[in-house]
Amino acid sequence: MTIGSGSRARDIAVALALLGVTSCVSVPVYQKPVMPAPLAWDTPESWRPAAPADQLPRGTWWTVFHDDALSGLEAQVITANATIAGAAARYEQARALSSVALAGNLPSVDASGSLTQERPTGTTIKLGPSVSYEVDLFGKRQLNIAAARQTEAGSADDLENVRLVLTADLASNYFTLRRLDAEIAVLTQSLEVLQRQFSLIQARHDGGLTSGLDVAQQQTLIESTRTQVTLLRDQRAGVEHAMAVLTGQPAPGFHVAVAKMPTTVPSVAMATPTDLLERRPDIASAERAVALANTKIGIARTAFFPSLQLFGSGGLKMDSIAKIFDAPSWVWAIGSTVAQNLFDGGSKKAKQLFAEAGYDAAVADYRAATLRAFREVQDSLTTLGAIDQARTSQAAAVSAAERALAIANIRYAGGIANALDVISSQQALLAAQRTAAQLDGARFVTTVQLVKALGGGWQ
Repeated sequence: MTIGSGSRARDIAVALALLGVTSCVSVPVYQKPVMPAPLAWDTPESWRPAAPADQLPRGTWWTVFHDDALSGLEAQVITANATIAGAAARYEQARALSSVALAGNLPSVDASGSLTQERPTGTTIKLGPSVSYEVDLFGKRQLNIAAARQTEAGSADDLENVRLVLTADLASNYFTLRRLDAEIAVLTQSLEVLQRQFSLIQARHDGGLTSGLDVAQQQTLIESTRTQVTLLRDQRAGVEHAMAVLTGQPAPGFHVAVAKMPTTVPSVAMATPTDLLERRPDIASAERAVALANTKIGIARTAFFPSLQLFGSGGLKMDSIAKIFDAPSWVWAIGSTVAQNLFDGGSKKAKQLFAEAGYDAAVADYRAATLRAFREVQDSLTTLGAIDQARTSQAAAVSAAERALAIANIRYAGGIANALDVISSQQALLAAQRTAAQLDGARFVTTVQLVKALGGGWQ
């Protein structure tokens, strides 16, 4: 419709008055959930973490192991892992939604045209744009923008957490592979010794100096050792297959070369329990979720207040295209509408209660995440302490088993002891060496888990 200047002035005055209304909706004041944190970690006496001047690298934390093969595999995880790619895509979706929310700050402009034939007036042609804009009187649009940004930040944290978890999984599998390589090497070397010992027993048997029982017992130990090698190689293949998936490659044809276990575990600069709440991406994501839930309470409250829509249009209205430049053909209109739902059967109140319950759930999830983080760090520290103690005693056990086997061999060669003493000593040494290799592998895997628990890769 076309309005006069007086009417237009009144409409503008009303719109300006409404724009000046101070927001009646208040979002609950957000406060980060308070989670009591221990003052220090309960570090076992046998294990004291070093505190190097350079802190643990955040982005490529695995480089502290100084293992080129591991670093190459981790690079493949970052670039080719399907789960990371999915998390990255979801982050881009969240960024796009933030842009959508920001676009709501601008008015909507549409163009339209129509051709109407009426009798007896004839043909009417209308051409022109129309503009509409919803005034953010009570902050709903700004709250939606804040919610979109909080969702985007949470998605960024989730992406970092996925990267941390999967790179830690790859490192754990890698050191498990090295532990299996060490065990296979122990068994393979033992087979060579057992085979030489079998030749000696066979010769003594052929000379009538020992019974067939000694030969059978030694052969039993040899074959059972070969069985263990076969089973360990099967385990190794399974670990390789898991690593193939992590690096985004098909399991068939994926192989990691055999190598020795590293000799030195890197020092890990320990974060305090309070610092942990800032370092771990899963905790950061949980805290973002609390902030988002708080914002959603404010969004639910805005539904109780009216909305103000401003609109305007202009263009041409004529009965012939030939009159397009005639001044009377140019028309315009502005106006506003106020809408308020008066009765909804309690829907708005229920949505507010839903949002408030969502906030309580998010706080509970945040507290659960922090408690889980404290536990994971403490578990790793306790386990590392136990492993260090066990490695010390196991090294003594290996030395004792080596001495026992040497004595048994001397006594057997001199005819003082029987073959069973030698076989028992061989079994004891083999078991001691395998346990030592397992402890070395567990030390590296647990160190990886400690780095992960500390939030190693998060920036």
